[in-house]
Amino acid sequence: MNTTPSIPIMAPMQNPSSVATRSSSTGGLLPTIESPADLRRLDRFQLRSLADELREYLIHSVASTGGHLSSNLGTVELTIALHYVFNTPEDRIVWDVGHQTYAHKILTGRRDAMPTLRQAGGISGFPRRAESPYDAFGVGHSSTSISAALGMAVGARNRGETRHSIAVIGDGAMSGGMAFEALNNAGVTENVRLLVILNDNDMSISPAVGALNRHLARILSGNFYRAARSAGRQVLKHLPPVLELARKFEEHAKGMVAPGTLFEEFGFNYIGPIDGHDLEALIPTLQNLCGTTGPQFLHVVTRKGQGYSHAEADPILYHGPGKFDPAVGIVGKPAAPAKLTYTQVFGDWLCDMARADARLIGITPAMREGSGMVRFEREFPNRYFDVGIAEQHAVTFAAGLACEGMHPVVAIYSTFLQRAYDQLIHDVALQNLPVLFAIDRGGLVGADGATHHGAFDLSFLRCIPNMVVMTPSDENLCRRMLTAAFRHEGPAAVRYPRGAGIGAALEPGLDPVEIGKGVLMRESTAPTGGRIAILAFGTLLHPALRAADAIDASVADMRFVKPLDRELLLRLADTHDALVTIEENVIQGGAGSACAEELDAAGRVVPLLRLGLPDVFIDHGDSAKLLAEAGLDAAGIEASIQRRFGNLLPDLRRTRQAGGAAG
Repeated sequence: MNTTPSIPIMAPMQNPSSVATRSSSTGGLLPTIESPADLRRLDRFQLRSLADELREYLIHSVASTGGHLSSNLGTVELTIALHYVFNTPEDRIVWDVGHQTYAHKILTGRRDAMPTLRQAGGISGFPRRAESPYDAFGVGHSSTSISAALGMAVGARNRGETRHSIAVIGDGAMSGGMAFEALNNAGVTENVRLLVILNDNDMSISPAVGALNRHLARILSGNFYRAARSAGRQVLKHLPPVLELARKFEEHAKGMVAPGTLFEEFGFNYIGPIDGHDLEALIPTLQNLCGTTGPQFLHVVTRKGQGYSHAEADPILYHGPGKFDPAVGIVGKPAAPAKLTYTQVFGDWLCDMARADARLIGITPAMREGSGMVRFEREFPNRYFDVGIAEQHAVTFAAGLACEGMHPVVAIYSTFLQRAYDQLIHDVALQNLPVLFAIDRGGLVGADGATHHGAFDLSFLRCIPNMVVMTPSDENLCRRMLTAAFRHEGPAAVRYPRGAGIGAALEPGLDPVEIGKGVLMRESTAPTGGRIAILAFGTLLHPALRAADAIDASVADMRFVKPLDRELLLRLADTHDALVTIEENVIQGGAGSACAEELDAAGRVVPLLRLGLPDVFIDHGDSAKLLAEAGLDAAGIEASIQRRFGNLLPDLRRTRQAGGAAG
């Protein structure tokens, strides 16, 4: 399968003499900007108009494609200021998470590609090194920017280069422990040109900012302050007690008007807070910081949804909207799907089980809406914990609760569970603690692409001792598996996909399934010599059944990756001429590998075809189309079986034709 789409190439930089011509012919500034070099040729007073045009373009662009909106509207001025002041791409900008970089993409030659955003063959919704030299670091997960920018800054220093490295991190991402690990390292790293910009868009750290803070930022980032500070240290370094007194006085003096003491303790020079929508504050401050060496910390306050009243009023609703009419906004609530999503099934089950068992504690690492926990928070506020973007903490926090007789449920995306793998092994599984992992977004997730596909969890979970790993094939089975996992006295994971199920009716009550037992869903009528059995894990059961109808294969809903239903597996191996495993997970080390290992241990020699996701990072696009490209729809499954076991199927077809003629 070809999983590398054709990425639109960044437009070549334009001749400076053509800028004025383009501007006069279009009547706007934005069409004249093909690269940051064009941006830097503008007068400062023109930047405000450019920001207005850019914000308007963003609103209409996202309205036509879907994507992240609130966060991008909040970084328009900051993006302009960064590219205006710094010599990008020579100076490196590392965006944390990266869902706030649409303005960055537009200003760096990808404006005309925005209609392809997050679509197959189009540009990514996140920074991506292969897409543009201006994307200094590929991201998608949070709290990584400071570490990456520090690495780049040290690399520049060691090569004798004077370029800057800038990390732009949100206040939410600052809750991730990795960000503080990086701050701790950066604060003692000498002679680096590192700037960390805290984009505080919830105003959770500081109060409203104004003229005083703008004035303070200019003073603290200016030459006079830096020179006086340096000279003072040189004079006082021979009098350590006095130097320490001066240092403490400086910190407390700055602390009276700026909340920077914490960052100063890490070894950073703290500047701010300043208004992140005020170009007249941002640009002079950034220009002052251009002349600095050593770790600098700039605190800017922005507003999610800035400049679009609908998004300002409800930034959560406009965080990642689908298509909408920008003139009227999103009218009412999005239409409920005809079928329940697996996320909704989990959210309803969580509330039902919480009423039945007071030990249940719900935990999410900053994904309340995405994991379906809004209702649970409302109904059980004292048993709901959003720990922020801190997946490692979430898992070990759950382990601590389990030690005290609680039964925690960690609701987490597959791709985010990867970040807490050590805690999963060391703190939960090694101690055999009863923690339930409700793993959402298992398999391919669509437009968010490679950073968010849940492609690896079956492989990295099944190798851990004490783990139980379940793969429901429909909504009702998901509910029953959640109950079984919750009642299991050890670690258990229920892994389900994004989106709606098949519309299976939900049984009332909280009846569990039997752990480690699969079910034969279809039995082949083919004679010996042409019998094939498909072993399906998860929701790929349904295309497997359709493929089986075409070739008269047996189909088993295996349900459990660990413990595997050994009895069912060996029975199928003994009564069929070939086996096929199917999973929405990488083939390497997944459910198919578990079957191969079990067959080998039992001494069974039977042809085995393993179908799953290929050994590549799959790009963004429509989930159904991506599955088809991977050969995991009904047609692809049938075609793969035909290619591998075509020597068996002709006998089967002749048998069926003969039976039809006799009838």
